[in-house]
Amino acid sequence: MASTNDITMTIRTNSEIKKTAAALFNDLGLDMSTAVNMFLRECIRKDGIPFEVSRKEIPNRKTRRAIKNAINNKNMVGPFKTVEELMESLNA
Repeated sequence: MASTNDITMTIRTNSEIKKTAAALFNDLGLDMSTAVNMFLRECIRKDGIPFEVSRKEIPNRKTRRAIKNAINNKNMVGPFKTVEELMESLNA
């Protein structure tokens, strides 16, 4: 319910982002306005953005390379018949 202190805020976003976010919020039992207000309140509570904002790539380059190698079955070790074999490989 709107109070006398409520204002209307306009934001600009991509239509696909709005559609996807609205579906997510709906699944969570929220409307867009409630979700945005939750975000704003959390920003105030945290005195900043409530999640990491970074230029880091996730996963990082090393992890992406390991994933690619695993998919292509390259640079793999094992299987190991015993825990001792595994530990010996890890300690090599």
